[in-house]
Amino acid sequence: MRKVHPEFAYQSRELEGQIDGILGDPPDRKNYKLMTDTLVAEYAGGGGIEDVNMLAFALVDHISFSDPKGLLAEAEDYEFGDPSRVFAMASCAGDEPAKMYAALQDSYPDLARQAIITAFLFKNPRKWDDDDQSLEQLSANDDGDDAHDDDDVNDDFAQMFDQDGE
Repeated sequence: MRKVHPEFAYQSRELEGQIDGILGDPPDRKNYKLMTDTLVAEYAGGGGIEDVNMLAFALVDHISFSDPKGLLAEAEDYEFGDPSRVFAMASCAGDEPAKMYAALQDSYPDLARQAIITAFLFKNPRKWDDDDQSLEQLSANDDGDDAHDDDDVNDDFAQMFDQDGE
């Protein structure tokens, strides 16, 4: 298991939520396909929404990865990285998805780098370790030393609100 940047972990979870939300319950595959086809066409034309999650959503069903270890290494840094290296580690099959992938290299290289890694992490959840950010985990090492008794008001604090100046 490898640690990834917390923002990539967050984006991967968001992508899962977005896919589940579009599919719905019961799953509406026709609506889902319409949505992904529309996004692919927009990005293939050099446009589209400048959003990591939307771009990852457009990529996720069409992308394949040739260098998983390299993508995991790239997932350690969210902001900085070499887009051309990441683009070389993946590809999209099919006419329109391949056209989209090529257009992304010109239109949104840094954003696409993040989206490719996000899609990779989403499709390969067992290859990386997500930090547990639950309240239980965050409070696990809390020994309570920062707890304050709300009933104790010191004189300095009380005088801040003293209207008479006494």
